[in-house]
Amino acid sequence: MLAPRAAIDAHREEAAPPILFNDLATQQARIRERVERRLREVLDHGRYIDGPEIEELEARLASAVGVSHCIACSSGTDALLMALLACGLRPGDAVMVPAFTYNATANAVVLAGGVPAFVDVDPASFMMDSADLAERVRAARSRGLRPRVVLAVDLFGAPADYAALREVCQAEGLTLYADAAQSFGGELAGRRVGSLAAATATSFYPGKALGGYGDGGALFTDDPGFAAACRSVRWHGTDEQRVESVRVGINGRMSSFQAAVLLEKEAIFWDEREARRRVAAVYDERLAGLAEPQAVPPGARSGCGYHTVAVDHRDRVAERMAAEGVPTAVYYRVPLHRMAAFAAYASGEAHPAAESVAGRVLSLPMHAYLTDAQAHRVCDALERSLGR
Repeated sequence: MLAPRAAIDAHREEAAPPILFNDLATQQARIRERVERRLREVLDHGRYIDGPEIEELEARLASAVGVSHCIACSSGTDALLMALLACGLRPGDAVMVPAFTYNATANAVVLAGGVPAFVDVDPASFMMDSADLAERVRAARSRGLRPRVVLAVDLFGAPADYAALREVCQAEGLTLYADAAQSFGGELAGRRVGSLAAATATSFYPGKALGGYGDGGALFTDDPGFAAACRSVRWHGTDEQRVESVRVGINGRMSSFQAAVLLEKEAIFWDEREARRRVAAVYDERLAGLAEPQAVPPGARSGCGYHTVAVDHRDRVAERMAAEGVPTAVYYRVPLHRMAAFAAYASGEAHPAAESVAGRVLSLPMHAYLTDAQAHRVCDALERSLGR
């Protein structure tokens, strides 16, 4: 077996000079032979859906995260939808979601029959503010809604403040779920993302730190009854014999091909995570006092899916960095309560921190094959673009 650190260093030496926001090609070169072997095995056994790779992947991921059950599925969005359908949302049930996140979070709530109720974010962490959550729960009840679930979102690799959110949930009788589409590999208080809430959804979209070669996702839980319900939802809501529909479900299955790819990606993921953390350490040291870093809860470590900072005049800074050959990205320009699709649920609300963050966040290149020299070039370009 390749020595993981040596394999990364070897590919770094061969990397082309341009700075890439994410480098999937170098990663693929490292694992292509093993991926192709896995894909040939799927072709040989012919179980393209529900093949042995699915069970192997679920067992490996559940063990890595530290939970009893992993349910592999077709996307991170479907993982959220499965959880919300399995818990039996009814019309008028509210799911509390942060105003600053990707639209998939709110989409899943609406598709499951619930009502998204938006919560402002902490301006330093960019994630759900527990103090505002308590107020928004009371506001939802005053509108005649029944708050049932808090759907926390981990952003840019860092876990949300689950201790503070759990306090509110316990006080208000709510269930805490996690949208961890960006934070696989993160940790909080010695526990890995995937084990921090009653149910945790993640995504294997190709651009994620653990990404496939197409869409994919997974749901993690320690509750055997809930896991069984989610597996039923994943397969059109059928019973264990897959004969009769016992609940409303979806076609949320992951293909055996995708699981085959993810098995080889997971084999190098934890080493890649450490390489990402070394890049993040360069950024943190160089950018101190220049850009505002994302704050993480006490005892948390990011999975470094992205590296995002807040800067003034964000778009101008991004344009200047692009002119120097340094790519950046913005996640997300418009908070959910300002989107047309969710206007009916926002009731003219203002979420000032979410609106401010949406205008200031800037994501920098982040991947395991970024060299220290390239990371310093990114910092140099950002410094110049800020006029420092």
